[in-house]
Amino acid sequence: MKARKAWRVVREVVDEADVIVEVVDARDPIGTRNRKLERLILEKEKPLLIVMNKADLVPKEWAEEYKRKSDVPVVFISARERKGTGILRREIKRLARPLLDEREKVKVALIGYPNVGKSTIINTLKGKKAVGTAPIPGYTKGKQVIKLSKKLWLLDSPGVIPIDDFDELVIKGGFPADKIDEPVKPALKLIRRILDTRKEALTEKFGIEEFEGEEEILRKIGERRGLIKAGGEVDLEETARWFLREWQTGRFTLFGKEKQEKEEFTRDFEDVLEGVERDLLLDPRRILWRYGDELRGKLDGTKRVGIREIEGFTVGIATGFKKCHGGTKLLERLTGKHVLASECFGKKWKGVVAILE
Repeated sequence: MKARKAWRVVREVVDEADVIVEVVDARDPIGTRNRKLERLILEKEKPLLIVMNKADLVPKEWAEEYKRKSDVPVVFISARERKGTGILRREIKRLARPLLDEREKVKVALIGYPNVGKSTIINTLKGKKAVGTAPIPGYTKGKQVIKLSKKLWLLDSPGVIPIDDFDELVIKGGFPADKIDEPVKPALKLIRRILDTRKEALTEKFGIEEFEGEEEILRKIGERRGLIKAGGEVDLEETARWFLREWQTGRFTLFGKEKQEKEEFTRDFEDVLEGVERDLLLDPRRILWRYGDELRGKLDGTKRVGIREIEGFTVGIATGFKKCHGGTKLLERLTGKHVLASECFGKKWKGVVAILE
């Protein structure tokens, strides 16, 4: 869907809804809040609630400080862990209460960027699988109204905010870092966002404490990684690709001094993932049907992992486990995302193909 058409759909959703919930990734609030959307809602004089999903991945103290400073009501939840959803329900009801005297039902819309967890939140609010989460772009078609209570209804529309800036597409993981021709610009933009959000993360991850600007930070990262060109200069492009890849895969996050665990697995399956991306295979069964023989040929006691972002979803392959559960858990830990669909294969040693969001 082109950006202009996508924004038209978003405006239609805002017009139809009585209360708007903007779903944001708590790990990157600056990057996943959309000020254009918020200005539109303010112009329509409609109640707005910011829902920071995946709050289990950020420190509680930081979340409380962000909430205190916000000029818009904020609720922190983890839809996957089913934490904070009761608070979310209460806040939605609070915003809807003044409208209940004027109309028979109040419609609530969830809007946000891809991969922030809108469908998971809808399913959690409903209490059962009210909305499919099949890993197919454009799966939510048309408009559905889901009953939450007698007068409170959830408007399930394709309220997906388009990513119409290439640098933002890269930062949000919608374009593989290894394939970027000019990676420095999005890398510098990401560094600026980190400085604005939580600059301590750069010190904790890279030991960088003094700097004069974003490019100097990138240069120091390259020095620490040994990404040096002939002549002794830092290879800024390769450094930028590495830095963006660390961000996209979740190996670098904004919060906490992460333990740098030794990777007890081998990176693999690039050829398979190339074919998956080329043919846009976003169904684990179709991937196994096409590449099953090749994947089964690598089933032994060695753990192998391959991960790639495709069309807003993450395709993961993990092999070398005694139980498939181990493979799916490793993929979730490495990506920071939730498995939507998966297929297990193998006998003594097992593997899993998964789609994550």
